[in-house]
Amino acid sequence: MMSSNEPGNEDLQRIADIDRSIHAPARLMILALLAVIDSADFTFLLTQTGLTRGNLSTHLGKLAEVGYIEIQKEFVENIPRTLIRLTDEGRAAIVAYRENMQQVVEQLLVVDGSNRQQKQ
Repeated sequence: MMSSNEPGNEDLQRIADIDRSIHAPARLMILALLAVIDSADFTFLLTQTGLTRGNLSTHLGKLAEVGYIEIQKEFVENIPRTLIRLTDEGRAAIVAYRENMQQVVEQLLVVDGSNRQQKQ
């Protein structure tokens, strides 16, 4: 028996299954950057994403909370530096997110009518 929180259409479940920890545009930008580099400092992410300090900090906290990133705070010549890196769990989550989004786009978001079904 399906709960009231699940879509009645099995195909639509893919949309419901989108990882909301990644899907937020700001977090997706952060993860996209971290996926192609070993680590980044807070200032680099700040300038690359265009987020405010508070906004970036909040999104990093949410990503760290789910285990997708690690945050390391250190001092370099008495200046605080925050390094952020993607975890193995975060990398796996990005792969799963990408695969799910590809299926959603290819199978469900068809605008030319080629995949249209009659509903009775």
